[in-house]
Formats: sequence, structure tokens, C-alpha cells
Amino acid sequence: MANPYINIYKDNPTAGAKDGTAVSMGNSYTAPIKFTLDAEQNEFGIQKCAIRTETGYVAQVVTISDLNDSDDRWKVCKTEDGTFEDSITFDEVTDTNSIFYVKATSASTEQPMTDRSVKLRYSGKLLIAG
Repeated sequence: MANPYINIYKDNPTAGAKDGTAVSMGNSYTAPIKFTLDAEQNEFGIQKCAIRTETGYVAQVVTISDLNDSDDRWKVCKTEDGTFEDSITFDEVTDTNSIFYVKATSASTEQPMTDRSVKLRYSGKLLIAG
């Protein structure tokens, strides 16, 4: 299920293109951003993602952050090797991919589980392009 105005994409999207798989919304889990990590090893994983509007729209001051990350193990960054933080902001998002990266970490104190509590959220001002 995709939003009719703006979406997050995964599966190695290309900067400035319109590719990638729309990340599922509304707890459907049909295309989630997911990581398989060995907590015993304190592993982390990074996935390339993108955000873009549908054609005919533009969004201003778009902030992407995590929701329900009580253990503070999910972070986002505009570059793969930059400083990962709780949120990032794009001045403008158009109908072509704006790339960002999601990092998830595990801790040896965790028990094996499928954790679906963490969600990415975005907010901004959506306008009709033109």
C-alpha cells in the first residue's frame, strides 16, 4: 500500500531516478525495511532508501525520523558514511529520488525476535508542483 502523494522507497533506489520498491504502510508488512542482525555480535546494517513525491507534487522541509524506537537503535543519514542521527531534513523533495540511509543496530542484551514496533515517519509541507 503506497501513499498517493509521497513515499519512501527501498531496494537500492537511484538518486534522481524513479526506481525502487515503495515501502509498505499501514502495518501491511508487504515491503518493509528489514534487517537480520546477530545480536550476540552487536551487528549493524545499513540500507539505502529514497523519498519522493508522486508526479505533480513537491514537498518542502521534509523531516524523516523514527517512531517507537525506544532502544534508540534506528538512525538515518543522508550519506552512507556520515553521522547517523534520529532525524534528517530535506529542504525539498520532488518526484525523483532523494537518497538517504537507514541504520539499525543490535545489542547482545536482546533476545531473538521480529520487532515490528519501529516505523519511519516523514513530515513536511506538500504542494502542487508548478
